[in-house]
Amino acid sequence: MDVHVSLVGRRDLAGQIYRQLRAAILDGRLRAGEALPPTRELAARLEISRNTVAVAYDRLAAEGFLESRVGAGTFVRETGSAARGAPAASPLRPRRGWDGLDLWPAPMPGVTWDFRAGLPDVRLFPYEAWRRIMAGLLRPSALAGAGSAGDPAGLPELRAAIARHAGVTRSVRAGARDVVVTAGVQQALDLIVRVLLEPGDTVAVEDPGYPPARMLFEAAGMRVRGVPVDAEGLRVDALPDAARAVYVTPSHQFPLGMPMSLPRRRALLDWARRREVVIVEDDYDTEYRYGGRPIEPLQSLDADGRVLYTGTFSKIMRPVLRLGFLVAPPSLHHAFRMARYVSSWHAEVPAQAALARFIDEGLLARHIRRSRREYEARHRRVAELVGEWFGDRLALVPSAAGLHLSARLTDGADDAELARRALDAGVGLYALSEFAVTGPPVRGLVLGYGAVAPPEIEAGLRRLRDVIARPA
Repeated sequence: MDVHVSLVGRRDLAGQIYRQLRAAILDGRLRAGEALPPTRELAARLEISRNTVAVAYDRLAAEGFLESRVGAGTFVRETGSAARGAPAASPLRPRRGWDGLDLWPAPMPGVTWDFRAGLPDVRLFPYEAWRRIMAGLLRPSALAGAGSAGDPAGLPELRAAIARHAGVTRSVRAGARDVVVTAGVQQALDLIVRVLLEPGDTVAVEDPGYPPARMLFEAAGMRVRGVPVDAEGLRVDALPDAARAVYVTPSHQFPLGMPMSLPRRRALLDWARRREVVIVEDDYDTEYRYGGRPIEPLQSLDADGRVLYTGTFSKIMRPVLRLGFLVAPPSLHHAFRMARYVSSWHAEVPAQAALARFIDEGLLARHIRRSRREYEARHRRVAELVGEWFGDRLALVPSAAGLHLSARLTDGADDAELARRALDAGVGLYALSEFAVTGPPVRGLVLGYGAVAPPEIEAGLRRLRDVIARPA
């Protein structure tokens, strides 16, 4: 293996090598059974005498850290020491706000019935087609120009493909130049914060709403204000006067599920125009709509260029494919390109090229059509069973889109406690109260059906019915 040893000055060279290798073994950087470079090789690399390296190796062997094997080389011995981390004592402290954040959602290992919202069924993904495209892109001839990172805004062919896809499937008005490729919606929000907002600015979010978005704004030093939603979506009349930005999910409110009505969308655009506020539209799963009139995005209704539109491919493809996009007006093109450059330079080039081809060959559209039929059947089945089995305890929020359904608890029971008991019984789901921002929490359950195979939906909901029926 490649062992890093650096020498400071020319005094006690054997001692320096000894101390650095001993520390690496104790820290766990060099593990038991790993081979060290031959003394001749390490000496040549350090431009010192081979005998000097041999002295250090002999000392480590005498102390039980190394062992020599005839004809094989020198290896690290089992020391029984656990790997050591960075020094525990440090004067460095994070900026205010980071200590109060926790990962969301909390891990749910080993659940039998996974009703968590937002998870697609990875078994529906056309892996063979994706593998074929990736294999072609990873051939040496295809990688001839891969030494250049390319445009921080993304590969031109992917930006063009996204613009076409979003225009056809979402009615988004965008050309390739308006698209910035991101590592999902969360990075798009991070770019927006750094380009348009200042610490201390007020950001209005839906209440209940998407926790990672709120956490990102808070970590950046924003003042986050929750705005209540009703059957028509975000209540524009409750928006704070001080808001500099509004984050909304108008096509499918997260987590409740209702769309924002057309009058309410127009009212929000008018409010933002009068107050010179930016609207961040998160359209996270609009491809999965199962009935009713299509929802026109705020971005397509916007005549003033105040809406920044974000989307992701994680819900329709695979969560591990961290690719999304941001659509911005021309006045922000340069700033977003530079913000992308200074934060992470660019997204993974092979994955970008593969997604562009996946879209252009019609494979994404075909996958969406197939998976939409599957998810619509699951949506219908979950709604039927909740009505039959939980009608006296849960009231479904009307929704005709997405990968989850939400239901309010009619008796005001502790939804967090119900979610904990369900997890103990092998059912993973979210409590609606987890999504509260600043207002009183809505009590209920969020039932995702993307990751639950159809034969398991009934069994999982039957187990949940047993949990709810049992007294706490």
